[in-house]
Amino acid sequence: MKRKVYDGGDFRRTRNIEELRLAAKRWLPNFVFEYVDSGAEDELTLRANRHAFDAWRLVPSALVDTTVRNSSVTLFGKPAAAPLVIAPTGYNGMQRRDADILLARAAAQAGVPFTLSTVSNRTLEDVVADGGARTWLQLYMLRDRAVTQNLLERARDTGCDTLVLTVDAVHYGNREWDRRSYREAMALNWRNKLDVALHPRWIRNVLIPDGTPSFVNIARYLPEGERRAANGAIFIARQMDTALDWEAVRWLRDQWRGNLVIKGILNVDDAIASAQIGAEGIVVTNHGGRQLDTTVASLDVLPDIAEACRDRLTILIDSGFRPGTDIVKALCLGAHGVMIGRATAYGVAAGGFEGAAHALTLLTSEIDRTLGQLGCPSVAGLSRRYLTRHPA
Repeated sequence: MKRKVYDGGDFRRTRNIEELRLAAKRWLPNFVFEYVDSGAEDELTLRANRHAFDAWRLVPSALVDTTVRNSSVTLFGKPAAAPLVIAPTGYNGMQRRDADILLARAAAQAGVPFTLSTVSNRTLEDVVADGGARTWLQLYMLRDRAVTQNLLERARDTGCDTLVLTVDAVHYGNREWDRRSYREAMALNWRNKLDVALHPRWIRNVLIPDGTPSFVNIARYLPEGERRAANGAIFIARQMDTALDWEAVRWLRDQWRGNLVIKGILNVDDAIASAQIGAEGIVVTNHGGRQLDTTVASLDVLPDIAEACRDRLTILIDSGFRPGTDIVKALCLGAHGVMIGRATAYGVAAGGFEGAAHALTLLTSEIDRTLGQLGCPSVAGLSRRYLTRHPA
């Protein structure tokens, strides 16, 4: 029997991330929702990410005192109230005005780190000053190393202690559903223009008075007069270093003395190489199913990577996570924490700061409840003993 879900527009009535997704869908014009929600090509990897969790079943322990439960973890030497990090997502300003700052504030309230995308709609400096969260910076390696070095300097100056290098997006994924919204680059087709007109509240919140949000975090690197959103997207596409290799990562390691996390790892060899080059952490991810379609689900490769590298690296994972039971399963399989992207994006779209905070509350409550029902008093005690493989 299919589970019934609330599909209204009031995010306060949502009781899980899927319902929050539907609330976000009501708020957003189709083209923005497709940008957030869609995957690459046939979306096989997008679906595989969800199905991977179904292959594992939880095995509770009985008669364990779980009166007091502890969901906190330590990530790179600093405490986090839950095993969560808000993942880097670009162009958040198209969901809500100042969404980057609103997400950071929600992370601060929840006591978890927030990762700002290079292609954010607010500057790193503004987000650190106004968001109040422990802020990490996501970095694309660009051809112009002077730009990269300046981004590193800005991160150091604002107190960022963790750099997240994305290595699986040097060639953009073929996100067909996203592309169907446009008649040409950055120009909506008539169907989607009409749909935008049917979302007056979104227009007032996002487009008035300044128009389409621009990539202000990289605006200083663009020629004067070419700082509109379209130019920012073109700049990043042209500047992406398609020759990115381990030597380039070694160069970055020499430049950056804080924590270095390599995001985009899907096999044991790359995880080992990350440790050998001096990275402190990795993110096991297929980019949420938005890059190469038909790749393995992140969860499927996590156990082997954790077995090989858990004692040498902080292992984070993303892609496909929805309820708190998903997060607990990943921790049982060896992850130290989980990056959450779409869940909090749905939240900030549906309700701004309150919506993003609601998404985190849903997840942290589900983690806490799962620990109690599982008979495991703390996240630190989770292991494979609480899981069994479910026959196909």
